[in-house]
Amino acid sequence: MLATRPDGHEHPGLRWGPFTLRVPFYHVRIEWPEFWQGILVAGATGLGLVPILMRDMGLSFEAAVGFIVLQSMLISSAPILFGEPMAPGWITPALPLVLLHLLDPAGPYQEPSERVRAMTAFSLDFAALVLFLGVTGLGRIFIAWLPAALKGGIILGAAIAALKRVFLDDYARFLAVQPVATTLAVAVCLVLTFSAPIQKYKLQIPWLRKLAALGLLPGFLLAALIGPFVGNPPEIVYQIEWNPPLLIPPFGELFRQVSPLSIGWPSLDMFLAGIPLALMAYTILFGDLVTGIEVLKAAMPARPDEKVVIDINRAHLSIGIRNALMSVLAPFFPSQGCLWTGVHVIICQRWGEGRKEMDSLYGGIFSYYMFGIPFLYFIRPLVTGLKPLMGIALSLTLVLTGYACAYVAMSIPKTPNERGVVLLSAVALAVFSPWVGMLIGVLATLALVGFPKRPDREGDPA
Repeated sequence: MLATRPDGHEHPGLRWGPFTLRVPFYHVRIEWPEFWQGILVAGATGLGLVPILMRDMGLSFEAAVGFIVLQSMLISSAPILFGEPMAPGWITPALPLVLLHLLDPAGPYQEPSERVRAMTAFSLDFAALVLFLGVTGLGRIFIAWLPAALKGGIILGAAIAALKRVFLDDYARFLAVQPVATTLAVAVCLVLTFSAPIQKYKLQIPWLRKLAALGLLPGFLLAALIGPFVGNPPEIVYQIEWNPPLLIPPFGELFRQVSPLSIGWPSLDMFLAGIPLALMAYTILFGDLVTGIEVLKAAMPARPDEKVVIDINRAHLSIGIRNALMSVLAPFFPSQGCLWTGVHVIICQRWGEGRKEMDSLYGGIFSYYMFGIPFLYFIRPLVTGLKPLMGIALSLTLVLTGYACAYVAMSIPKTPNERGVVLLSAVALAVFSPWVGMLIGVLATLALVGFPKRPDREGDPA
């Protein structure tokens, strides 16, 4: 029997400390549009780390898939075990900074085991920082006092960085290789998700409403179908493996290769080297928290029937615990963040269309993450079939992230001065290192707008 929620109340769950456990299929029901999107889009995006794990960390394909299984389950624990109301994901902009340091040909980490231990150190540094900010409450205070101009600048900076990665940084690697398939996927998803005419017509046309409810899936499937027939050679070539049909990841082998309980703990030098990376990653994570809160706040007025509690301290504790567990099970910093922006926007938008469309925000999030069990990765034909779609899924996610961040950021500033500071801060964050960009944004806010005398309590726990 499904637990019910009276209108105007928080969705039911089991409280433990500051967290709330919600049991799949008892506290929340399945939302099929999000479930099918999660199987294909989330699955293909997660597999994007497999080449790095094989090439640079010495794992076999099967062990790399097991690595992704553990990480996916940890990511899913954010809404299921800890009660977070956001679709969790990687701290994506921090990933190239980490890999640049880890894979430096002249750097100290030349052996796969050294790289794994360094990843463990980076993850533990970050976990300690985030837990400290959560336990002391400084993270909530930091976000509550953030001026609107700087808040908008951080979000717009994330938008510019995401679009820059697709159209400049990774152009030769992804978009140039699959231009037609990627463009089709992005165009269809943008139109179905954000087009004002489509939003109007889908209220009148039932099939269009059902198609738009599928979010990222229609564009992704269209690219998968068209890709094999365009380009010379074809943009997409499937090499599906059927035998054996089940892929059972070798978790024992994986544990012996990556766990510090097996290969040894990092050295002090590794921990010290990870401190700047942890600080930069928190700067980016901070922007993700701000973005996720703003997207939720934009959808809340349309859903007075469900009370969603935003708790910054709880978010910090959840992120810190997940990163600490990841460092022991499957260390890959920074893959345990708080927000997958494109997915969060898709879910919040459909949630905002009413209870008939989506009973609960948590049902949409749970369904997208397959209720915490990424069974897709255990089916060999599906895993091998999704291999050539990994770049499309990643590009699609980044473009939707950029677009969503942009429209959220532009709605925050209210005065011409604030708009100017938003743009200046955003460009600085996208061009310079995170701390240099943040310093420019803070100085611009102080000089041109000034800090508010009273904190913005909208991001506080309800």
